[in-house]
Amino acid sequence: MSVAEPSPGTLRVLVVVASKHGATRGIAEVLTDALTASGAGQRAGLTAALYDAAHAPAPAHVDAVVIGSAVYAGRWREEARDYVTAHAAQLRTTPVWLFSSGPIGAPPFPPDEPHDVHPLGQLVGARGHRVFPGRLDMELLSIGERAMVTAMRAPLGDFRDPEAVRAWAGKLAQELVGDRAARA
Repeated sequence: MSVAEPSPGTLRVLVVVASKHGATRGIAEVLTDALTASGAGQRAGLTAALYDAAHAPAPAHVDAVVIGSAVYAGRWREEARDYVTAHAAQLRTTPVWLFSSGPIGAPPFPPDEPHDVHPLGQLVGARGHRVFPGRLDMELLSIGERAMVTAMRAPLGDFRDPEAVRAWAGKLAQELVGDRAARA
């Protein structure tokens, strides 16, 4: 999908992600695929395009935007925060959802939401925010990150839940189709 050249009759969704070690990008890939594969998405001819936040286009000519970020030390990645603030005016005129990836283990560690999500959501009028469990793989971490993880005794493993991501994507697609029907 080219976000610069809209196709009439389709719903276009831009998915923007900031990931450090690839786990959040994996969630965004599942989300992007599930938006188009969902029943509502297929009926509406929904298309979705995934971009890394540092290289994502402006949110012009799209019907919705989903922005996600990995969470480190209670904050979104800088490139995701920068994308939201740089495009806040355009994002306020389109449906926007946010998602975070970071908690690991059961119960989730850490249990709280990222500090900056609420203000970013308010800035753009986000319709919602969803937190998805992440992945912690020691082999992907720097020496400093390994030391911090060891000191915190954080649980290791892949806690991502693709089915939860697909279910959320289906709800987003249904909401967008409902919005379009209401405008018609």
